[in-house]
Amino acid sequence: MALTVNNKKGVLLVNLGTPDSPKTSDVRKYLQEFLMDGRVIDIPYFSRWLLVNLIIAPFRAPKSAATYQQLWEERGSPLKFYGEDLAEQLSKELQEGYEIALAMRYQSPSIREGLEQLKDKKVSEILVLPLFPQYASATTGSVFEKVNDVLKTWQVIPTVKFLHKFFDEELFIKAFAARGKEWMDKNNYDHFIFSYHGLPERQIRKASTEGHCKLNNNCCSAYHKKNQYCYRAQCFATTRLLAEELGLSEDQYTVCFQSRLGKEPWIQPYAEDVFKALPAQGKKKVLAFSPAFVADCLETTIEVGEEFKEEFIEAGGEQWDLVESLNDTALWMECVKQLILKHS
Repeated sequence: MALTVNNKKGVLLVNLGTPDSPKTSDVRKYLQEFLMDGRVIDIPYFSRWLLVNLIIAPFRAPKSAATYQQLWEERGSPLKFYGEDLAEQLSKELQEGYEIALAMRYQSPSIREGLEQLKDKKVSEILVLPLFPQYASATTGSVFEKVNDVLKTWQVIPTVKFLHKFFDEELFIKAFAARGKEWMDKNNYDHFIFSYHGLPERQIRKASTEGHCKLNNNCCSAYHKKNQYCYRAQCFATTRLLAEELGLSEDQYTVCFQSRLGKEPWIQPYAEDVFKALPAQGKKKVLAFSPAFVADCLETTIEVGEEFKEEFIEAGGEQWDLVESLNDTALWMECVKQLILKHS
């Protein structure tokens, strides 16, 4: 019979990260760490260093800092404090059987700090749960790489489990759909946009199995074994599940991708091409979703919620509303709880 000294399990919740403050210096520090990740900008180190430290960070930091000022609340960055709320609620509900730690892939609290917190509690195993619904090398893959970098320095490494994705979890879909229904009950919309963070096409091809990826709509029209780790295919699959839950037909919604950087091709269709064309098609009242993010952040509140709205109105649109991220909703809390119980 096996003897167990400590049955307590550890859970490391990880989100992307946020600057420590909206000051230009802190934003520059965040951008440097984020963009120097070889899974984010996957070019040779020296070229990446020159690009990030001599071009992107110096010129982008002041503008981004001004944008973060708009996002910042009394408690700080929503992405971080909603993560803190999630960790606190899970600790209450899972109680003595689990230790919950929150970490950010970039900046603080760091993955090293989160793992050390669990180590100090002498947990018998660790579940690493990146808060990214869809798998991508630049997000979930980067988290796993950093976790392994930390763990390889430990003398004793506990059992470690990684959760790769949860875009098709029933409660995740229901939680996002419930947010959307709140808006749909109050307004009549002509069209629905599902906007996801973009990636360079080359990164999608790198993840392709047996050359399956063709980077067109037909390639992602079904989710199966050969494209199960294709980020774009997962985004389309997420949308189909949400549309079904919301009762939307295919002609009522469009999938698109935002936040492209540089001149090389990113996955398409591009968000700005999609929403700018809608008013001419008679679709002037739009409800937008951002199902790649579980907490409000720059890419949702500012980019989709404000910048896209302004451009849509300029193009002849009349109404543009953004469905808030899951944040601290009860269904989302329950979703993560069930993911932990299922996978740990």
